[in-house]
Amino acid sequence: MSNEFRFFSETHQTRLLGMKAKDPIQLLEGLRIIPGTSMYYHTHRFLQQHYRVSPEPPNDFAYWITNILGLRELGESITSVDIVNIKSIEELRTRYIKKLEDHILSGKHISGCIEGHEFHFMDCKTFVFQTDFAANTLAEFTEAMEKIPITSICFHIFEPRLRYQKRENDFSIWLRNIGEPELADRISRMDPYAFTLEGLRNKIIKILRRDDCYDNEH
Repeated sequence: MSNEFRFFSETHQTRLLGMKAKDPIQLLEGLRIIPGTSMYYHTHRFLQQHYRVSPEPPNDFAYWITNILGLRELGESITSVDIVNIKSIEELRTRYIKKLEDHILSGKHISGCIEGHEFHFMDCKTFVFQTDFAANTLAEFTEAMEKIPITSICFHIFEPRLRYQKRENDFSIWLRNIGEPELADRISRMDPYAFTLEGLRNKIIKILRRDDCYDNEH
């Protein structure tokens, strides 16, 4: 049985859904019916578009609520949802809906945006393709990690649990299969949202090399 790990990558084609919101009530209505691919797009697009800047980029919903509507408390509530421990897009949708419902039912101020600043719901079609990189050993895997495109790291780290409901990321699954449970656990336990994507690459490489001095670095 082959131990080969084949690295895949992805690209996205975005489109408008023809839906928009001007206040939290309309945002809530939209969240109830948009496809899961739209949920994923609005909570993860910052990761790829700003992969060299500060970690923990805001999701689109929280950004719009905070910066356009001026509802900072609600925006912080949406941001506080711990995506790391969310197992699926539908669970994430449920959490956001609950946050918006609680805010609306509390009777707190529900402001609308000025014309032209509405929230436009987007969707994305994802195209997955095989890269030129593969590994059969831990050494080959570590070397490949230094060269693969950043979109490949996104695909193998973020996509498996949220979009495909795998128990953990692809890297950890492969490491466990080749008899490296400690490395698999370390990668599985880390918070990938706490790093820039380049920082995430470096963190994974340090783990693979068992360089413990890097544990607290982003």
